[in-house]
Amino acid sequence: MRHADDETFAQIVLGSPVPVLVDFHADWCPPCRLMRPILGQIAAELAGRLRVVEVDVDASPKTALAYGVLAMPTMVVVRDGTRMATMVGARSRRRLLEDLAAYL
Repeated sequence: MRHADDETFAQIVLGSPVPVLVDFHADWCPPCRLMRPILGQIAAELAGRLRVVEVDVDASPKTALAYGVLAMPTMVVVRDGTRMATMVGARSRRRLLEDLAAYL
């Protein structure tokens, strides 16, 4: 997984040649910590077809605000620089893969 912040978000996410799953999280958020290994598995499994990027909302408040992040984890699918979907809350690996299938 890659990390992005307010400075690097446009280059890493909006400029990506493949769809991106952006994980807006915080270190103090228990559901976010539960999602981390699931996201790591998905990043490895879908390498080359999907990029998984983590954004710490405390370190990147401008980006979190721009994407309307009010609860965590919030995951946003971005393809060709456009937001395609927003998912709020922790979910199982299976459900996340089902949610992502339409964007791959």
